[in-house]
Amino acid sequence: MARITKAQLIKLQKKLKTDAKIGEQFGITRQAVHQLRKKYAIESVIAKNAERNEKIIKAYKAGASGIALAKKFKLSISQTYRIINESKKGKKKVVKKKVVKKKAVKKKVVKKKVVKKAVKKKTVKKAAKKTAKKVVKKKVVKKAKKAPAKKVVKKKAAKKVVKKKAAKKKKK
Repeated sequence: MARITKAQLIKLQKKLKTDAKIGEQFGITRQAVHQLRKKYAIESVIAKNAERNEKIIKAYKAGASGIALAKKFKLSISQTYRIINESKKGKKKVVKKKVVKKKAVKKKVVKKKVVKKAVKKKTVKKAAKKTAKKVVKKKVVKKAKKAPAKKVVKKKAAKKVVKKKAAKKKKK
């Protein structure tokens, strides 16, 4: 691990904000920076976001504009307004997320059931097709056996007709 003192890490954290950027500075990973922070018992900048958000909300209620707050806290304007809007909505948003997650889980279960039913239907359809093919083959075989018999009968009848005509001609 890199040799970074506690004082250096605190200064870098204020300046660079993220573990990844601090790691880039020293040529180490963000995980290594995280381990150093834990070793020196330094809180993450993210942990301080709640305090920052409260300050933004108080200043906005006091009459400061969102753009001015964004510049003061070095945030984007959209991020600042997101913080302000979340404070207005409060607990409602959390409830919606929980409901959405429950619905998503139900959909997955339903999808699994549908897939199982589809698999069953496919196997049933395949079995039905096989039996249908067998029945069709049997009918075709039966027709094939009957067809020559009819043709033979017709041929015999035709021969008889020809013989009768020949016999009539001879008599004449």
